[in-house]
Amino acid sequence: MHTVAVLALDQVIPFDLATPIEVFTRTRLPDGRSAYQVRVCAATETVDTGAFTLRAPWRLETLAQADTIILPGCADPAAPVPDEVLDALRHAAANGTRIASICTGAFVLAATGLLKGLRATTHWLAADALAELHPDIEVDPSVLYVDNDQFLTSAGAAAGLDLCLHLIRRDHGSAVAADAARLSVMPLERDGGQAQFIVHDHPPAPRGSTMEPLLSWLQDNASRDLTLNQIAARAGMSTRTLNRRFREQTGTTPLQWLLRARIRRAQYLLEATDHPVDRIATQVGFGSPTAFRDRFKRIVGTGPHAYRAAFHTPSAKTE
Repeated sequence: MHTVAVLALDQVIPFDLATPIEVFTRTRLPDGRSAYQVRVCAATETVDTGAFTLRAPWRLETLAQADTIILPGCADPAAPVPDEVLDALRHAAANGTRIASICTGAFVLAATGLLKGLRATTHWLAADALAELHPDIEVDPSVLYVDNDQFLTSAGAAAGLDLCLHLIRRDHGSAVAADAARLSVMPLERDGGQAQFIVHDHPPAPRGSTMEPLLSWLQDNASRDLTLNQIAARAGMSTRTLNRRFREQTGTTPLQWLLRARIRRAQYLLEATDHPVDRIATQVGFGSPTAFRDRFKRIVGTGPHAYRAAFHTPSAKTE
């Protein structure tokens, strides 16, 4: 089983600490088995979080046994990191362990020297400080997370959830990640300039909104060649009113939502079937395979063939 070690240092931010514990502990594989075992580690017997004191069950030697190490943020990112912590992280990295930071945890990872020459992010409030302290790191404050394969960094607060879900998707595919997102009550769709860096596992569908019946209908009919007028007619309102209310409740437009619903279905088909890419393009509602490939790469960040190579399951069906 994949072991995730979460490192708790003094003044650790409780939210950043709890996020990976909660997300990874609750993640289940399709057969119901736990996908991860989570171990909270510390350099000392007790850790002062500011709000409370915690007693970590494991020490630094556990980091060497982990498949993934998570570094939560600390309240004072400029605080010196104990040498034994830096040595343990460098040793784990040398053995191929994946290390990811949340929020100002990037300062801990940067202190090891492992981010030298790489692109990274942190909480936007701390981005300038990170760049000033470590000029050999390309700090990008506009993204939710940065994936450098072995080393990953995320922005602050809820971006830690995005990072954890991204790691789950890397390990087990988008279906498992989507289930984990639902358990976290976390919308995976994020609009804005950082959207190109995010894997869009599922379009936003807020529970209890007045748009919910329409969203369910769109999900069920995503493969149809729907126009904005048809969607507005289904909703019983003008296109102008539809666009305004839809954006208010989902943060995007009906047609953009529909496109992402189609891409989510395409991801599933690429993972779970052997259907040719051109056939999948038609199945999910794209009239042109070229348009499908372009849109898929724009949203997912990679092409359909590369996505299939990474996430196709051996038991895939040709249904």
